[in-house]
Amino acid sequence: MIDQRFAPYAATVLRLSLGIMFVAHAVLKIVVFTPAGTAQFFGSVGLPGGLAYLTIAVELIGGMMLVLGVYSRYVALALIPVLLGAIVFVHGAAGWLFSAPNGGWEYPAFLIAASVVQALLGDGAYALRSSKVAPAAALAS
Repeated sequence: MIDQRFAPYAATVLRLSLGIMFVAHAVLKIVVFTPAGTAQFFGSVGLPGGLAYLTIAVELIGGMMLVLGVYSRYVALALIPVLLGAIVFVHGAAGWLFSAPNGGWEYPAFLIAASVVQALLGDGAYALRSSKVAPAAALAS
């Protein structure tokens, strides 16, 4: 049974964690790898270099939206393709463990699961702009 008193705070902790993670990955691509270096890396794995700039923007804006609690359900779902791309084009061939050379795919896979959970839970407490969904009973009628 879910404790309704604390569930909104659990959703908030998840939302903040996901948001900070996405912002941190965007900042890593900007500050450490540089946008041009990230674009070069994308090209080396068979992706268009320009997709790197879009990925950085999506991670940064999506992460900030999660931290602020702006349409968190939809943002969490919208960020899943970035994580799938990380698995398919970068980490998948390295195997399961993220400690493997080139990183494994378990961390992005976990983040996909966490994003799905965020979408199911909703925004949580202290969200600026809620992404409320009609209850299932209302949808059935």
